[in-house]
Amino acid sequence: LYTRSKKRGNVNKILNVFCQHGASTSILADAHPHIGTDKLPRVIENMRNTIIECGGEVHFETRMDSLIIEKNKITGIETNTGKTFKGPVILATGHSARDVYRWLYDNGIEMETKGIAVGVRLEHPSMLIDQIQYHNKNGRGKYLPAAEYSFVTQVEGRGVYSFCMCPGGFVVPAASGPHQIVVNGMSPSNRGSKWSNSGMVVEIRPEDLAENNLFTEELKTKSEELKATNKHHGQWTTDHRPLTMMYFQEALEASCWQQGNMRQTAPSQRMVDFTRKKLSYDLPDSSYSPGLVSSPLHFWMPAFITDRLSKGFQQFGKSSHGFLTNEAVMIGVETRTSAPVRILRDNETLQHVTVNGLFPCGEGAGYAGGIVSAGIDGEKCAEAAATYLGVRTE
Repeated sequence: LYTRSKKRGNVNKILNVFCQHGASTSILADAHPHIGTDKLPRVIENMRNTIIECGGEVHFETRMDSLIIEKNKITGIETNTGKTFKGPVILATGHSARDVYRWLYDNGIEMETKGIAVGVRLEHPSMLIDQIQYHNKNGRGKYLPAAEYSFVTQVEGRGVYSFCMCPGGFVVPAASGPHQIVVNGMSPSNRGSKWSNSGMVVEIRPEDLAENNLFTEELKTKSEELKATNKHHGQWTTDHRPLTMMYFQEALEASCWQQGNMRQTAPSQRMVDFTRKKLSYDLPDSSYSPGLVSSPLHFWMPAFITDRLSKGFQQFGKSSHGFLTNEAVMIGVETRTSAPVRILRDNETLQHVTVNGLFPCGEGAGYAGGIVSAGIDGEKCAEAAATYLGVRTE
């Protein structure tokens, strides 16, 4: 729930909505508020019930297959169930809706590629992080919470930083399709596991793909293989520029899947071994339940990423003694830090720049970077849609 986007809107209002639906009121005071993966589903269920009580509808097992566009105006959507829903559309898909991005591209809806960050999940024993952060060989003791950390540096003109730190948490599989390995982190409300993890990522800008040959021939081939049923999207051409970062994500996830023995076992490497470009002989215990397989991440991941990660780790190890250790394991790959595209919209009306009645919204549209900022953007888009419909809001 942590956000640096204080200027986007009323953060406290969003946090209060969570509290009204079952989250602990501690999130209103904590510097880094946290609900807990174990408690969040019930909070979301309560939000859904509020929407229904206010006259909204929720349709499960229903997928939007296409937007209905007439004379540059959205008039509704068509779904896989055969149902058609009429009216303007707030398009708030989340950052992994690749089928939607492809449909928008195929139908001429203007969007642009945007920067993302790519790297790994880095997992330490939580006791070690507690010892480092609390400067105490006994760790956090009985009363202190599991320790957090935050690292950021610049390496050769690009940011290298920790992301979504999960003290006392778990590394989990987060793929959204076949032939992918993607990892993410989560923490239960008590942050009680014996591991702590965070994303460790490198900033990638659109121009980096071509300049650093990040989309290598090997990755191109894997991307094309994944899209054998839709070869139009498997080709790497300048005609598909808005989707190039998405293709890079897909290809890297496919490469990771192959390194993981074509299962959800994740390719992994001890932290110091990675900086020394050595294959790890064995791997430590991990919270990642599908299992780990030793793999030379420094060899098969793009050098633009691995070289910067290695230098970043060495800097972090100097500033935080004990952090750079072979007790920590890197788990590949973390690619879904944000949407790989931005669906263009007007700054005033929040409608798409060329299609009336379409409101690109939140993280999936490229206008937010997390739960709170997406909630703020969602409220703005709801108000803009109400204005479009001529409905008064308070």
